Amino acid sequence: MYPVNPRHAVVRVRICSAFLVGACALLSAQVPGALSPPAAPAPVAAADPLGRDTPFGTVTGFSRAVRRDDFTLAARYLQPGGRSAEQAEDLSRDLNDLIERYFTQAITSLSLAPTGDFGDGLDPDRERLLLTIGDKPVEIFLTRVTDPAAGPIWLFASDSLARVPALRRSAYPTWVERVMPASLVTRSVLGFSIAQWILWALSILAPLLLFWLLILAVGWVGRRRIQDLTHRAVFTSWWRSVRLLLVTVLTLVAHLAAMRLFGFSLRFRVAYARAGLFVAVIVGALLVWRVVSVTFHQAQLLAARRGRSDTRSLIQLGARVAKVVVVLIAIFGLLALAGVDMTTALAGVGILGVAVALGAQKTVENLLGGIFLLTDKALAVGDYCRLLDREGWIEDVTLRSVRLRTVEQTLLSVPAGLLSQGSIENFASRTKILTKSLVRLRYGTTREQLEAVLDGVRQLLATHPSIDRETARIRLIAFGSQAIELELFAYITTADASRFLEIRESLLVQVARIVESSGTAFALPTDFIQLRSRTEES
Repeated sequence: MYPVNPRHAVVRVRICSAFLVGACALLSAQVPGALSPPAAPAPVAAADPLGRDTPFGTVTGFSRAVRRDDFTLAARYLQPGGRSAEQAEDLSRDLNDLIERYFTQAITSLSLAPTGDFGDGLDPDRERLLLTIGDKPVEIFLTRVTDPAAGPIWLFASDSLARVPALRRSAYPTWVERVMPASLVTRSVLGFSIAQWILWALSILAPLLLFWLLILAVGWVGRRRIQDLTHRAVFTSWWRSVRLLLVTVLTLVAHLAAMRLFGFSLRFRVAYARAGLFVAVIVGALLVWRVVSVTFHQAQLLAARRGRSDTRSLIQLGARVAKVVVVLIAIFGLLALAGVDMTTALAGVGILGVAVALGAQKTVENLLGGIFLLTDKALAVGDYCRLLDREGWIEDVTLRSVRLRTVEQTLLSVPAGLLSQGSIENFASRTKILTKSLVRLRYGTTREQLEAVLDGVRQLLATHPSIDRETARIRLIAFGSQAIELELFAYITTADASRFLEIRESLLVQVARIVESSGTAFALPTDFIQLRSRTEES
C-alpha cells in the first residue's frame, strides 16, 4: 500500500458517493416511492380496501386480480358499462395482456398520489397509461369517480376499454417475440416464458462481462498513462480494492433497468425491482465503505511519511465519521424500500436525536472534544504525552475517548471532552530535551580543583555536538550542609526519548571523568546520629 494525496482522497470519496446516489436514483425509478418522494403531493392513507385510491394502486391491483383469475374482483377496477360476466372476463384478460406485453415505461410513471399527476397536461380526473405497440404509442386512460362506499377512486375509463378488443386483435409482436424463437416464447416456466428467463439471465451475464472487461481496460490504461511509479502503485492498489464491488453495482443498475423490456407482469416487476434495489443499496454502501477505508488509509500513510502525525489522526477520525454516515444513509434507504414513511421516520429520528442529545451530553461533548483536540493539533497518534499525571504514548483517538498506552504498558482511556477542557503536555512537539543535574563535590575540594571541574565541564558543554551551546551552563550554586553543590543545566538537541537517555548517560560519565581527573570526588551522603548515655540522661 502506498500513500495518496489527501486532496485526492476527498475527491475519490465524493465521486463514489455521487455515483452511489445516482445509481440509487436510477434504480429507484423502477420502484415508486423507493428512495425519493414523488413530485405530486404525498399520498394519504388508503380509504379503498382495493387500493383504487391512486392510479398506481388501480393498475397493479387489477393486474394482480387477473393473474389470480379473480375476474369478479378485476371487474371492480373497470368503469361500469353494462357488461355481462363473460364480457367482463374477456375484457379483463385482454386489457391485462396488453398491459403486460406493451407497458415498458418505468413503473413510476404511474402516479402514487390520490389526486393523480397534475403535470401530465390532462384533466385533473384523468390519468394516462402509455403502451408501446410496435412503434406506435397507445394511451389507456384512467378516470377518477366517486364511489359511495370508498370515496374518490380511479378506474379504467370506458372510452379506453371500448378500444381494448380491437387493440388485442391487432396485437403487434413484442420485442421478445420478435427476437426469440417461437418455441421458447410459447413454453413457460413458473408462469413466464423460457424466452423471458433466458433474457433475464442474459441481462445479468452480459453487463457483468461487459463491465468487467471495461474495468480491466480502465485499469490497464491507468497503469500505462501514469508514469510515476509511486502514483501508479497507488492507483493499482486502489483500483483493485474497489473494482469488484463497482462491477456488481453497475451490473445491478443495468439489469434492473432492462427488466421492464422483457414483458414480466407488473406485480413481478414491482417486487423484483424492490428486492434488486435492496441489494443495490447494500452493495453500494459496501462500495463506498471500501472506498473510504482504502482512500483514507492511503492518506494516513502519506501523512505519516511527511511526519504529520496530527493530520494522520484527524484523517483516521474523519474516516470513522464518514463510515458512520454511510451506514446511516444505507439504513434510511433500506427503511424506505421496506415501505416506512420517511417523513415520519425522519421526524421520529429528530425527536429521538433531541432526546439522545439531552441524555447523552457527555457523549456529544466527547465527540466534539476529540475533533477539537485533533484540529488544534494538541496531540496525535504516536505522540508521547502526559495526561492526568500519567505519561505514555497516544495509541488511538476514537469518537469518544483518547487511549494512552502508559509507561507501565497499561491502557488508559480518557474522555476527549475532559481533555479538551484540561491541560495536555505533549512531549512529541519538543525539538530538544532538558537535562538538569546537581553535581555534589565533597568538602576538602580545593579552589584549584573546583575551578578545574567547572572549566572542564564548560569546555565539554561547548564542544559536545548534541548540546545546545547557547543555553548550556554549569554554576556553583551553594555550599550545602554536606557538599559543594554545582548545577548542570543543558538542552540535548533531540526529540527522541531513547536517544536522549543515551546522550545524557554519556554526558554524565564524562562529567564524572572530569571530577576524578581534577583530584576531587563526589560527596558521600552523611547522616549524624547523636548517642547519649544513661548517666547523661539522669
